[in-house]
Amino acid sequence: MVTFGMARALGYPWCGPIVPGARRLVGAQWSCRRSGLWRGARNMESDGVRTAPEDTVASAAAAMDRAGGSRWRITGNPLRHGVSDVTVYTIGSGGVAARGILEEAEWISGPEVLVAGVYTGDGPEQELLAAPGWTRIETTSPLPATERFLDLSDGVLYRSDAAREFRSLRFACAERPGVLAMRIEVAGNRLAAAQPLLVTDTGQTTSVTDLPPVTSLPGDVETHCVRVESESGGAVVVAAAQRRTQHGGLDRIAVYVGDDAGRTAAERARSALARAWDRGIDRLLADHRASWARRWSIVGIDLPGDPETELAVRFALFQLWSNAGMHGESAVGARGISGSGYRGHVFWDADAFVLPAMVSIDPEAAEAMVAYRLRRLEPARQRAREQGCGGARFPWESAADGVDVTPRTGFLGGAPVPILTGTREEHITADVAWGADHYAEWTGRTDYLRTTARDLVVETARYWAARVRIDARGRAHLDQMIGPDEYHESVDDNAFTNVMARWNLRRAARLHPENPGEEREFTAWRDLAERLVDQLGPDGRYEQFNGYFGLEPLLAAELGHPTVAADVLLGQARVAGSQLIKQPDVLMLHHLVPEEVAPGSLIPNLDYYAPRTVHGSSLSPAVMAALLARAGRADAALPMLGPALRLDLDDRSGNTASGLHLATMGGVWQAMLAGFAGVRVHGGVLSIRPVLPERWPGLGLAFRCLGRCVRVDITRAGVALRVDGPLTVAVGNRPARSVSGESWWPANEEGKS
Repeated sequence: MVTFGMARALGYPWCGPIVPGARRLVGAQWSCRRSGLWRGARNMESDGVRTAPEDTVASAAAAMDRAGGSRWRITGNPLRHGVSDVTVYTIGSGGVAARGILEEAEWISGPEVLVAGVYTGDGPEQELLAAPGWTRIETTSPLPATERFLDLSDGVLYRSDAAREFRSLRFACAERPGVLAMRIEVAGNRLAAAQPLLVTDTGQTTSVTDLPPVTSLPGDVETHCVRVESESGGAVVVAAAQRRTQHGGLDRIAVYVGDDAGRTAAERARSALARAWDRGIDRLLADHRASWARRWSIVGIDLPGDPETELAVRFALFQLWSNAGMHGESAVGARGISGSGYRGHVFWDADAFVLPAMVSIDPEAAEAMVAYRLRRLEPARQRAREQGCGGARFPWESAADGVDVTPRTGFLGGAPVPILTGTREEHITADVAWGADHYAEWTGRTDYLRTTARDLVVETARYWAARVRIDARGRAHLDQMIGPDEYHESVDDNAFTNVMARWNLRRAARLHPENPGEEREFTAWRDLAERLVDQLGPDGRYEQFNGYFGLEPLLAAELGHPTVAADVLLGQARVAGSQLIKQPDVLMLHHLVPEEVAPGSLIPNLDYYAPRTVHGSSLSPAVMAALLARAGRADAALPMLGPALRLDLDDRSGNTASGLHLATMGGVWQAMLAGFAGVRVHGGVLSIRPVLPERWPGLGLAFRCLGRCVRVDITRAGVALRVDGPLTVAVGNRPARSVSGESWWPANEEGKS
């Protein structure tokens, strides 16, 4: 083994330690000075943020003056339509997100503030409740042309003109869930005398009730407290305050609290507002920036040879924190809480794409995502009973109470088409169980599936046991399914669905039975899992479903470029009769449950299915990039990752205005972590099998895993690892061993770690 002293003597660029538990920002800053990795934390230090003496804070004005020094800035982009900026500039904390509305805007597209888990409407029309706006200002004359940028290093949205006649900053307090703060500075007394503190006309049918204001604030502070309730009962309480500052400026703080019960939310909101106002904008900002510095000292990426990719990955991490960083219970829709796309409904995206990212970023937030499913287990049981099955079947689209809210009709090329996903895309039931198991595996909580999530795993397995059909030869089948490739509907023995169901049955059967009846049931499940048809052929390829290999052998390259709208280009019928697929289906098995597929089957299936994948879903490119990297094809993986990296930053899909593609962002982080770094956790062991594209001299990643803060730095010379406590690690083909602190794993003769 090469020691760290030897590695340094050889010139290995070790990047310094992670701060154990991020308990001391000063430690993070020391690490940054050594390494240059966490440049955001270094910028925090230069801006004067401290965690210790409270009398030393960076004022909001100073922050505006110095903000331009950060390299982690998301700015305007000519490739992105202006209405999409509202989404890209979203800030959020603790389940409340504020979109980047211009302060003087008289008309906005979509909601300004959304609160996770609070819905209005019924059935498929159920959507996130739009909360009152809080950023609106009135001016006596038009504002000058301004530029905005989102500084990822400190989580602040800045706006200014060249002459600094107008400046603003706003942030969602990282340490105070639901607390939003804004400061406006305007030259020449351009602010009107009366300012609208809250804008309650959100375009939805709601009832707005004025509540008693916060009376403990100074007399020159204007306050407003309202409760907005939907017809279906979901409600949000908002308490806000503002005060004019010297030289014609304005400070404003708003607190948002979701209120399903309608009892204590008002008092919580008023109390939180009083505490935040007492703290003041300057100190709130200092606290907030210190919190982001701590975050970036524990989780992040360093790509010295590719700053654009590094920035895009950091943007994904920032928005995952902002949209899904909620503790307790978290309903993470396809667009998070950054917009109204898909009405805020929760899909398999949450369990298979966002949760695996969040568990390495913020394990408590990942647990909250599992809690959302656990608390909706009874509606899933009811759904199974309604179709004559035991166990629990989770809905394809879920919202407030866990019943199915999938629409039954949609449009393709302007023509109405039936939507069958709600009745036939049943793999989500196994995906939900997989998410709970993945959380337990990654965090090392070996008791989680034996206790908290036991009913979920057992009931989903019970559903599959009731759902299968046994043929005359004793083989088990699942008929009339839709796999992740939604171009082919109502197919029999979809490989992804069958293998995920098999995994679900096996995972439940590994639990300790609580009674003799369960013991017999678990034994039957193990037998049933062995009999489920998995479509594996003698050449190592899985047939996606019965008859797939006999379809028209079209390849994605034959469609020209881009190929994403194959069903529109060729028509739904022809695509359904071809081998073109929307997104990884068989390959998704290699991504989620590699232990359930045949050893050595990744490459033959990658070679066969990748040319047939048109990437008609935003979920697709990042997964394909991760699999290409795992297959040792890093130089092919990197360009595949590009569309996912830039999906919202360049508004490549043309619909970023309706919300960020949160699952894509989760996929991007998985591509970095599981793909290029080759990180996997199984049986309490962290394994690392990295592969670098030619253009990257190195890759540094920091993440949370098995209760530890982990930092891995990869170069062609080897792997440097730092862990803040004992952890069992296996790098490359080496046997696993326990490490703590710093360790160095040199590459072998073939240049592989």
